[in-house]
Amino acid sequence: MGVRLALALVLAPVLAGVVSPSLAQQRGAGTLGPPPTPVIAAEVTQEAWSDPLESLGTLSANESVTLSATVTDTVSALNFEGGEEVSQGDVLVELSDIEERAALREAQALRTERQNAVNRFAQLESRNLAPRADVEDSRAQLQQVDATIAGLEAMLENYRVKAPFDGVVGVRDISVGTLVTPGTELTTLDDVSHMKLDFDVPEVQLGSLSRGLTLTATTAAYPDRVFEGEIATIDSRIDPISRSISVRALLDNEERLLRPGMLMRVTIARSPRQALVIPESALVPEGQRQRVWVLTTREPTSTEAGEVVRRDIEVGSRREGDVEVVKGLEAGELVVTHGNDRLHEASRITLIGIEDETTSVSDILLEQRQGDDT
Repeated sequence: MGVRLALALVLAPVLAGVVSPSLAQQRGAGTLGPPPTPVIAAEVTQEAWSDPLESLGTLSANESVTLSATVTDTVSALNFEGGEEVSQGDVLVELSDIEERAALREAQALRTERQNAVNRFAQLESRNLAPRADVEDSRAQLQQVDATIAGLEAMLENYRVKAPFDGVVGVRDISVGTLVTPGTELTTLDDVSHMKLDFDVPEVQLGSLSRGLTLTATTAAYPDRVFEGEIATIDSRIDPISRSISVRALLDNEERLLRPGMLMRVTIARSPRQALVIPESALVPEGQRQRVWVLTTREPTSTEAGEVVRRDIEVGSRREGDVEVVKGLEAGELVVTHGNDRLHEASRITLIGIEDETTSVSDILLEQRQGDDT
């Protein structure tokens, strides 16, 4: 029944011996009836609840590209070392372009010559000293040179490998002077501001998935960190062999802790809702029924005994140490979590403590012992 129930079994003998001095005096004085039973209780709380679905996924960058050359030439300059962040448009690799720049200067000189010819023919035409056809021919030749210059400038862009988006460059495996050809891998570039987490879910769970559904993910690299995200894409097809569907989630990575290729354990929060929650150790199973002992007095003291009633409840899903209550309890009520194995309908109890997120059973017992000693 979980860690809390196991703890209850261990602590039962301890709780049996926790009787305040005043109660012992009452028993010694001949007070009728058994002494109140010391118990520990917990409050019925309303919490955010969901039905978890677990899977394993692999991380990939939000955007990822392998940069390569589109021309054949040698590397003249490298403007990165690897691992640093770069901005869109930054020149990462420069290739030798001496011949192409010489051709561009030649074309620019030719353009100047053609532009002068156009100006001369235009002046002669304005004086009726040259036919209009000569002017049009000179302008066409000028346009031809302009097209040649534009082509050379576009070609020169191929000798500058730029970052297509903001990201982190990979390890540098080339050096200045390396001869590269079209398709040669120069480096990688990853946008890791957000990460894509791809995982598979059984087709039977498809009905519980939707875009925007929140999830958490953990990785062995950071065992104490929990990363949050939400489902961004659900594949349009189910794998006929594995009978599973691919799901992609987006995780924020502002701290740049996550890297492409990491394995992550995914927990999807299905059917998020507000639910009444009690510790699992409060349950007293009887056949198919689930029962709890509810305190009728809010906070009975060691000198004033309280009473409890047994109540049937309906439970929903469970998570480690806690259980969802669907029916039978209200928020704020107190249920017995330790000492409930010794209760019956006529039992009177004394509450020695209320366990919660800040107060453990060990703290309660230690405080009780210190109080008895004093």
